[in-house]
Amino acid sequence: MGLISAAGAAGSYPERPITLVNPYAAGGPADVVARSLARALEKRLGQPVVVENKPGGGASIGTGFVARAKPDGYTLLLGTSAGHVVTPLMQKTVYDGVEGFAFCSVVAVQPIMLVVNPSRGIKTVPDLIARAKAEPGKLSYGSAGVGGATHLGAELFQQAAHVQLNHIPYAGASPAINDAVGGQIDLAMLNLSASLPFIRQGRLVPLAYAADKRSPLLPDVPTLDEAGVKGAQAATWYSLAAPAGTPADIVQKLSDTVRSVNDDADYRRVMQDQAIELMALSPKDADAYVQKDRADMQRLLGTLGLLAK
Repeated sequence: MGLISAAGAAGSYPERPITLVNPYAAGGPADVVARSLARALEKRLGQPVVVENKPGGGASIGTGFVARAKPDGYTLLLGTSAGHVVTPLMQKTVYDGVEGFAFCSVVAVQPIMLVVNPSRGIKTVPDLIARAKAEPGKLSYGSAGVGGATHLGAELFQQAAHVQLNHIPYAGASPAINDAVGGQIDLAMLNLSASLPFIRQGRLVPLAYAADKRSPLLPDVPTLDEAGVKGAQAATWYSLAAPAGTPADIVQKLSDTVRSVNDDADYRRVMQDQAIELMALSPKDADAYVQKDRADMQRLLGTLGLLAK
């Protein structure tokens, strides 16, 4: 009887509205992804998918809420490295960011772009490295906050390039990019969507893209690997996750639906406008992706002295 019940779970799922929790405030990049994904999912699942914002605590409030929810597929999470990996490594949380979830898919990734104020006269990554080595700690860079992907991406860059920069953390990407444009800081490593308008206006110089291939939005800008800095790829990733214990066939159905969502022209257009690259990992591959991110972040946070005591 148990096998029959499990086998039929995905066949009848969903039978009522689904809640998709976004662990960030409304209006940010994660909110754009959550609401776009929700609209595309409900077209295919035949039930409303309602986005509920639960920000705070380095994404731990919303992430923890879903971890404690009933594992029936009706409370899902738009997860990120912050909620699943970084915050649980940096402080004690009431949930396990990896073992506490069934990962349906990694749905998208938003790589980071290294940019510089044009008045600094730095046009390439070798220019930047030469200047940074000549003046250790003098060049400043802005991030969207301590422990986030933009901060940790810059730390990876410094380690790989063997340079020392001065970190100026901000409460979000917007104030950081504004100060980079205004010249209060020299550099920024932020999601491409934050810097792209200023790059197109000539108010910031793009030096390199922290991904494994060039951005189609800026095809003339090299990757960090191409610029000679290996092993410094960094991005914000977004997962679709359910509480641990959610039936495997429901998890698989959600994963398959994400894959079909990527064929939605409206969804693709919104993601492209935000410089977000679509993915559709299987549950097994999504779990491996998050496990690898946790191992990588544990090593990096350990070298920075940011692991929870």
